[in-house]
Amino acid sequence: MTFWDHLDELRSVLIRILIITVLAAVVAFCLKDELFTVVLAPRTSDFITYRLMGVEPFSIHLMNTGLAEQFMIHMKTAFYAGVLVASPYIIYALFRFVSPALYDNERKYATLLVGSGYVMFMLGTVLNYLLIFPLTVKFLGTYQVSPDVANMLTLQSYIDTLIMMSLMMGVVFELPVVSWILGKMGLLTAGMMRTWRKHAVVAILVVSAIITPTTDAFTLFVVALPIWLLYEVSILIVK
Repeated sequence: MTFWDHLDELRSVLIRILIITVLAAVVAFCLKDELFTVVLAPRTSDFITYRLMGVEPFSIHLMNTGLAEQFMIHMKTAFYAGVLVASPYIIYALFRFVSPALYDNERKYATLLVGSGYVMFMLGTVLNYLLIFPLTVKFLGTYQVSPDVANMLTLQSYIDTLIMMSLMMGVVFELPVVSWILGKMGLLTAGMMRTWRKHAVVAILVVSAIITPTTDAFTLFVVALPIWLLYEVSILIVK
């Protein structure tokens, strides 16, 4: 294929990805009740994480402050849901476009890299939804300096925090994959990671402080703990 043929093929791949993503987003938009039942579940004590932990009954009230805000949030949430649902096809289509240019051994490592990277990103997203975000919402949404001061959280704040933390935790969960790549290239060893463990803990706390939308120590600990565990697992992978 010529250079222009490659561009035409890439254009068709991107168009197919866009169509699939838009269709998934439209379906998510139409399933409004089901979509927001899932998204808003962590705000009440009926959520599975709270029931397993035996948390006392509570409910966090969300409010809307803008005329068009709920509609725009509905569109944004449906779009992110569409991207999440279409992500397997997006990865497959892009990899299928690139793979003919790879040698057999390169294709084997690329398949392992892409597959493990996708799985780890999804694990980070799921962990955030099931554990980190609910604990953050529970602690901050019910915290009061006085019984006379009621918490009034906006829907915009809730959705933005959920999306941001999900994306950030998905990226952070790529640590073992990145460590594996660097180990394969000979740029990183298990001994180096053990030597830098104290420095890594400081870096993890800094990254956790950036990820968390608040400044409380509880949320910082909830985010930092799984990242530190990932670092320890990365040492074993590199070894």
